[in-house]
Amino acid sequence: MQRRVRRIKRLTGFDVFPTDEQATAFCNDLFAGDPVAERFVDEVYDADPAATRAMLGQALDSSLGQVPDAPESMRALFREFEEVPDWVDPALVEQGAAIWRRWGTMLFTVAGCTTLEIYTEAAVATPLSLAGGYAGDNALRRFLETSRFWIDVSEPGALLTPGSRGRATAMHVRVMHVNVRRRVADHPEWREEDWGLPISQAYMLLTLIGGSVAPALALWTLGYQTTPSEMRALLHFQRYLGHLLGVRARWYPEGVGDCLRLLAMTIASRSYDAGEVGSELVESFPAAFGPRDGQSTLQRLRGVYNHRIYSAYTALFMAPRTRARYDLPNAFPWILIPIARIPLVTAMELGRRFVPGVAGVQEKISVRHRLNWYRAQMQGREAEFQAKSALRR
Repeated sequence: MQRRVRRIKRLTGFDVFPTDEQATAFCNDLFAGDPVAERFVDEVYDADPAATRAMLGQALDSSLGQVPDAPESMRALFREFEEVPDWVDPALVEQGAAIWRRWGTMLFTVAGCTTLEIYTEAAVATPLSLAGGYAGDNALRRFLETSRFWIDVSEPGALLTPGSRGRATAMHVRVMHVNVRRRVADHPEWREEDWGLPISQAYMLLTLIGGSVAPALALWTLGYQTTPSEMRALLHFQRYLGHLLGVRARWYPEGVGDCLRLLAMTIASRSYDAGEVGSELVESFPAAFGPRDGQSTLQRLRGVYNHRIYSAYTALFMAPRTRARYDLPNAFPWILIPIARIPLVTAMELGRRFVPGVAGVQEKISVRHRLNWYRAQMQGREAEFQAKSALRR
């Protein structure tokens, strides 16, 4: 491995892996959680979850000043949440959010499918399996809640506007992560000495890369053109989103190269120890989109299409050797559909980049489509962003 790394550096001038200091910081973050939010949950949330959610909602909709009896742990959480760090560039945050809007439902597709690649790891798969959100029959519901999160935080001005739905969603997700982290950490299946904390700072950082550089590069294969400067804007957008979610990584990648090096280190260090837990998560994903009992004929046809097309996307966005480990539907001939769209997508992207007025029209179409897709899948339900009161086993 070392000889191969040195050879690549000699030929390209590019370091394959992070520096020792960066790698050490990342590994230490495997054992770091979110102490400010954890204190709030310990002192307030556990006593009366329903009342605490109502109190949170009141503070998020207006301000903490509207909650005169707010405990100190809640005040500390909101002081941190409402403080905009000096490094935040509002223009870059908004540019990154606009890219997510532009991607439309392709963000859901690429983020959902590329995440399956890391379900080989028990440290990632075990919390998701125990919490139950992405496993079995619950997989679609939790994925749609995540899609609602992506929609909310990428609306214009969402992250920087007090009282916005995007900021409220981020806070509810942050509290949900704390609840899941604590319950999974206490479960006998969790091996802290090997894996660190569930939903650790390190894995939350990887999630931010999974919403910026990773999908931007993956979507180039289908004609979606995200430039290096746009990737840097996405990374900045994700960094501030992470700040709202409680991410306080010791080291945050500064550019595309840093992200690629961190991903390379993560891939090279995989242990492939998730076993049946990982298999259930991966195989549940495309199956979740299939037809369901009680649906109309049109809904069932849509379900058949969604099931097959998402199976095809797993073939595009997962490594072939990883995908071969699982019982997933044959991608052919459905994989030909996104491939056939590449010339059209490329033409649209060139028009967006070089023809005045096209970008705005494309964004409006993408935003409308992603919301219509979400509503059709939810069938009148609303996202809750709540951790279940009990683990699956």
